[in-house]
Formats: sequence, C-alpha cells, structure tokens
Amino acid sequence: MTRFTMKQIPKQEQPYEKFSQFGPESLSDAELLAIIIRTGTKEEKSIDLAKRILNISSDEGLLAITRLSLKDLQQIKGIGKVKAVQIKCIAEFSRRIAKTTARRRLCMNNPRTIADYYMEDLRFVNQEVTLLVMVDTKNQFLSDKVISKGTVNASLISPREIFLESLNNQAVYIILIHNHPSGDPTPSREDILATKRIKEAGMLIGIMLLDHIIIGDKRYISMKEQGIL
Repeated sequence: MTRFTMKQIPKQEQPYEKFSQFGPESLSDAELLAIIIRTGTKEEKSIDLAKRILNISSDEGLLAITRLSLKDLQQIKGIGKVKAVQIKCIAEFSRRIAKTTARRRLCMNNPRTIADYYMEDLRFVNQEVTLLVMVDTKNQFLSDKVISKGTVNASLISPREIFLESLNNQAVYIILIHNHPSGDPTPSREDILATKRIKEAGMLIGIMLLDHIIIGDKRYISMKEQGIL
C-alpha cells in the first residue's frame, strides 16, 4: 500500500525543512504532529492526517490528544498501534516536563504552586480523584497518595484512611487535592462539609489540614484562600 510521506510535500512546505530553517517555534501544531507520525495514508498526507486528529474536538486542539486513549486513537483512520503509542508517549512526555518545571516552584504555603504541580495530573481525568499531600514540621513535602477515585461527579473521601496514612508517614500537616472533571473548580456543598469534618477530626489527633485545593481545567480554587478553612 502506497502512503503519502513528507517527501511528497513541496520542500518549502515540509515541516522538517521549516524546522531546519526557522526552528520548532515556527511550526504549527499540525506540523509538529506530522513530524511525529511521519507518514500519512493512501488517501492523505501526514500533515492532513495530523490536522484531522487535532480537529477531533474543534475547541480543544492539542488537548484532544491528552483525552484520547490508545484505543480511541487507533479508531482514527490512518492511526495504527505504533502511531497511537508514539502520540501518547509525546503527550506523557509533555506532562512530565510540565510537572518537573512546576516541582521547582512547589511551596506548601502557596496554593498556586501546589495547584500548578498537580494540574497536569488531574485536569484531564474523567472521574474525581482525591490526593492526600503530607507535610512535615518544617512545612516540607513528605509524600502524596491517591486516597479515592470517585465517579464523574462524586469523590468518596475516607477520613480514616487519610489519618492512618498521615500517621504512618509522620505527617504534621496535610493538604487535600481533588479534581472536578467538568473543569469548574467551584466547591460543592458536599466538598465544603467533608473538608470541615476532616479539619475537625485532624485537630483531635494533632494533624492540621492546611488546605483543600480543587483543580479544574487550568483553574483552581483553594479553600484556604476562599476563607472556608
């Protein structure tokens, strides 16, 4: 089967050539993706296949790739297992770069840095996930752990598991973080009530809840900043 390749595109329009002359910042999202997938199909060039992938969700573009599973990608005409794996690896690589950069700015007293650090892990998850972040007496990060995975609109938090885990890690302070798959980080009534119960329970055993941060799509809300805690 004959496939369209980069060489069949006029030289001045080839992403490789454009990259060499003007650098990666000169390339469009589709051109970057075309370089990664390398070949097109019998019916279309790699650049056209890349554009079609990015147009799966007209308002998301590159974000669509992060939301698609390996199986979803393979259902796209022209994307086999190898290309699907390549695309998902690039998406994961980008996520790790973003998280590594955010880690350098991480400060347990600054909700913005905490939200930035966990944003790439949580903003694309399609169910609610709650993380427990544990902090020592010097306000230094000790560890974190997923303590619940809920449905699309509910997260099941177990105070017992929170404090057992915190005691095992000798944490003095804790921070709760969970995502809202809708992208809107506004806390629900249930979020607020659960947070207050956990704060009260922690005070009885000497573990202080510093904050509960809700992650949306490139947005967050800190209950500490909002005066809820």
